[in-house]
Order: sequence, then structure tokens, then C-alpha cells
Amino acid sequence: MKFGFTTGSCAAAGSKAAVFMLLSGKEKKEIKILTPKGIEFKAEILDINRSKDSVSCAVIKDGGDDPDVTTGVHIVSKVSIISDETAVKTPSVKIKGGIGIGTITKPGLDQKPGESAINRVPRQMIEKEVLEVCNLMDFNGELLVEISCPEGIELAQKTFNPRLGIQGGISILGTSGIVEPMSSQAILDTIKVELNQHKALGEKTAAITPGNYGQEFMLRSYGYNLDKSVKCSNFIGNTIDMAVELGFEKLLLTGNIGKLIKVSGGMMNTHSREGDCRMELLSASAIRGGCSLECAKKILECVTTEDAIQAIIEEKKTQEVMKDVLERIMFFLNKRSGGKIEIGCMVYSNQHGLLAKTENAEEMLNQCR
Repeated sequence: MKFGFTTGSCAAAGSKAAVFMLLSGKEKKEIKILTPKGIEFKAEILDINRSKDSVSCAVIKDGGDDPDVTTGVHIVSKVSIISDETAVKTPSVKIKGGIGIGTITKPGLDQKPGESAINRVPRQMIEKEVLEVCNLMDFNGELLVEISCPEGIELAQKTFNPRLGIQGGISILGTSGIVEPMSSQAILDTIKVELNQHKALGEKTAAITPGNYGQEFMLRSYGYNLDKSVKCSNFIGNTIDMAVELGFEKLLLTGNIGKLIKVSGGMMNTHSREGDCRMELLSASAIRGGCSLECAKKILECVTTEDAIQAIIEEKKTQEVMKDVLERIMFFLNKRSGGKIEIGCMVYSNQHGLLAKTENAEEMLNQCR
């Protein structure tokens, strides 16, 4: 399948082309950057607009074969000269968002409230590419890079940005610089192959985890490397079905509260496209666990589950609330399996560590080592 490039890569490539044209006076119709993943991105440069003190241009986002609502949008980079030379005689870059780029309004995200929704890695990519050209052109002044997206205001309504507290546009994202697509069937096929491998090795307990979060915690706390688990992505229900079909006797699910809280509401596919009920479910469990109405309301206003857990901790009701959460997770896991496999579960938080576990969890963990 064809991979694509993130909005962050588009912003970095456009910024590099714009600053090159600004400082050299020459037009640039394509540009190359090296993404953090180590893959080269050759971008076509469009909509060039040049003046004495600024240049703007656009790169069209191509998400490859990944279903991405931002595919086809124009990521526009405008680079302007603030000053020709800084006091320390080294180039510097300021980055801000323009039209169609969201503004952070709630805490708990990659950037602070009031900042443009341009995440840390894309900011680093933009700065790296711009400074590279500055050094090449022997420019020691200060530049302003403004990233915008003409389609961003309308497009943002199709994302979870408004709910997360990002207002007025899309986010500029990316950690590797590329978008690696996998179809749902390809992921399911991969999961089944991995489960088959473990079964062929004579293992009776299947250890599964949605992803990579919390590896450091599990390794530090239990000496267990989650890389040994089968990564089930968002397909928790399907993976249980496979484990039953393959004849595993037991299954241990280890996951972050941000993912597994959805299971407590019966969601067996936890992808954000299937819904986002994290705060509602945590708020309901908080009430059942004895938290105040004020705490429940506070949870509903949280952007991340880490913030919501902190609110529960402040009420001194963590044990009661997580007991309720775990009971509901187990109800739906056992319902999915039809009682044909023994299931254990461990729920953790990146910030607060282990939150809840079933009585059989550690025994299963030892069997999976």
C-alpha cells in the first residue's frame, strides 16, 4: 500500500521552499526534505506568491492509501523577514498558525492553551529545514513562519478537534513525517499471524495490548516487555475471537486507560472513528464510585484521560472508581468471548501507573514471559 506524508512534512517542505525563494530570489517548484523516519519527501511547490520581504507557497497533503480527511488540502507556508540580523548573529525562527490552523483552548495537549495547534515534532521539522537554508545562504536574521490551511476551518468540523479544545482549524501533526497506511483486513491478518506464531510455540496464554504506550511502566514495574505481546491495535473484539478460535486457554489484555475505558462501554473497536465516549464513561464510573457531582462535571470537561484520572485521585476515590471501570471492562470482554477463554486485564496510566488489575493478571503475566 502507498504511504503518504503528514501535514507536518508538508509544512516543513513548504517552509524550506519559501525561505529558499525569499533569500535567494529564485523560484523553486519542488523541494526535498528528509523526514524523521529517514524517508525522503519530494514535494511539489504550488501557489507561489513572492514579495520583497516575504514568500508564500503551498504543498498539497497526500495521505497515500490511508483514509485521512486532510488528504488534498493545501498546507501553506509563508516566511517573512523580521530582522536582517540578530544580536547574537545566528538565525532564529518564530512559528505561528494562520487561517485554518486551530488554536489550543484546553490544557493537556501537545501545545499550551493559546498556542497554534502545530505539534512539537512538526515545529522541530520546520525549524530544522528553515535554519538549514539560512546557514546555506549565510543569513543571520530572524524569520517568521506562518502555517495556514485555506480548507482548515471547514475541515476541522469533521475531526475531533472542537471536542478536544482545538478551535478554528486543523492541527499540524506527525511524529515520523510519514503516514503508514494499513487496511483493516491487513491489520487483522497480521494479528492472526502473530497469534498463530505464539500458539505454534506451545503458549497457552495470549498476551495482547492495543499499542506501545506504557512499555516503560510495564518493564519497570513487572519486568515485562510489551513487545512480546501481540499488538491488537483497535481490534480488541476481533482479537478475542481469534484467540478463542485458535484454542488459547487464557488471554491477558494490558492497556492504557485512554483506550480501555472505551471497552467499559462495550466498544470492541476502539478507533476514534467508531466514537469517543471516554469522558462520559469515566464520569459515570466516578459517580458510581462515590465521587462528587462537581468531580463528574470536571471529568466531562477534561481533554485527556490522564487529566480525568487526576481529578479522581484528588477526590481520593481512585480505587472505587477503577474497580467499577474494571468490572465493566471484564463484563464486555467475557461477553465477547462467550466464556470460552479465561481473561485477565491490567489497566494503567502513563502518569499514574497501575490503576486496576484482575486477580489472575499477574499469574497470566508470568505465564507470558
